[in-house]
Amino acid sequence: MSQEKLAAELGLTFQQVQKYERAANRISASRLYWMSKVLDVDVPYFYEGFRESGARSGFAEPPAATFESDPLQRRETIELVEAFYRIEDQTLRRQMLGLAKSFAAGGEPK
Repeated sequence: MSQEKLAAELGLTFQQVQKYERAANRISASRLYWMSKVLDVDVPYFYEGFRESGARSGFAEPPAATFESDPLQRRETIELVEAFYRIEDQTLRRQMLGLAKSFAAGGEPK
């Protein structure tokens, strides 16, 4: 199938398809799915031989930080925030925040 026909089927410009082919633009999962439908192949078809070719994983930029390195993505942080906002009394919530800040500063609770 020509790039022009593929572009027309996907509702893209010819230039956008070229950028995908040259890996100048990333292809979203949904776009990859629609490409597989238009080309009548399964999505795994696009990954055949990827590891065997010695290709680097990822893209040109450095890998994204893992969830473990971002404290806002940690499970305990999420649980703490969810529990905090379940406290309906706003005064009590402010007191809990003060307590947490005091502990974090290495001080005694107020």
